[in-house]
Amino acid sequence: MKLDKEFNTVLGIETSCDETSASVVKNGSVLSNIIASQQVHSEYGGVVPEMASREHERLLAYITESALEQADTTIQDLDAIAVTYGPGLMGSLLVGVNFAKGLALRNNLPFVGINHIEAHLLANLIDAPELDYPFLCLLVSGGHTQIIRVDGFGQYNILGTTIDDAAGEAFDKVARLLDLGYPGGPLIDKHAKDGDARKYNFPRSLSDSGDLNFSFSGLKTAALYTIQPMSEPERQAELSHLCASFQEAIVDALEMKLRDAVTQTGIHSITIAGGVAANSRLRQRMTEMRDELNLELYYPDFQYCTDNGAMIAYSGWYALQNNIQHDLTLTAKPRLSLSNNSPI
Repeated sequence: MKLDKEFNTVLGIETSCDETSASVVKNGSVLSNIIASQQVHSEYGGVVPEMASREHERLLAYITESALEQADTTIQDLDAIAVTYGPGLMGSLLVGVNFAKGLALRNNLPFVGINHIEAHLLANLIDAPELDYPFLCLLVSGGHTQIIRVDGFGQYNILGTTIDDAAGEAFDKVARLLDLGYPGGPLIDKHAKDGDARKYNFPRSLSDSGDLNFSFSGLKTAALYTIQPMSEPERQAELSHLCASFQEAIVDALEMKLRDAVTQTGIHSITIAGGVAANSRLRQRMTEMRDELNLELYYPDFQYCTDNGAMIAYSGWYALQNNIQHDLTLTAKPRLSLSNNSPI
């Protein structure tokens, strides 16, 4: 179906977990991207779903107004509203979806629901519109660790996934064992810079599995058994080495499976997406692999790695260019995946 108008300016809203974010995208260019990371969860070492929902309710109107103001845009200038409708925390998703529906209904604007995973895939196109299909995406976040073959818009094949914990989740849990705080990934990355990555020989699970799947539960358990017997002075003395060794085990596993995916598919365009894509050691290793294998490598700007409204607004704009929109019966789907994603 051909849409009856042009959709140039899109407001995107993201509330799938613990970032409250809004963004305005016009003709594929990001005009604003306001992100409020909820600090209320830090003392708990992880996201508390009920608190996340309340924080979204408290922040979302203000964040949206800020995004419009930064973009020098009004509601009347918008052509459509885009919002994450899954996957994520049910309460958090509902806050964003209902807010977006209200804006769309009140202002008679078209509405499009965005798959959070697909938005991470498309985030690489924000600053690299020249990226051609097909490409492989290593999606690494607190909820997902996957290698996805992207053959075109809406054409996705998950080649490998984690069979237990996601890499980002493992970072958070080990950071909690080390009393570093939340979110754990950036903190482990920071301390690892001064450490010896060979000091502790943590396992690289599924290294000989013959498939492209990941497993991080064994690594997490090995870290627990290493850290738990240590006294507090020992833990502090070894902190940088523990962080470096743990981080290296995760990066080794990610690189190893991605190398296998390149070999199996023959695809030499690689993208990295998700919050862990901001990890400095992962970026360094991916750059080294790019140079060794003569790959094309893309990863988003840091602000587009973690959950953000820009990737939602951009995906909404992209969807609307491909004649996709939804009616207001669309609801939150916390277990939404790429395989049951319809139509975006």
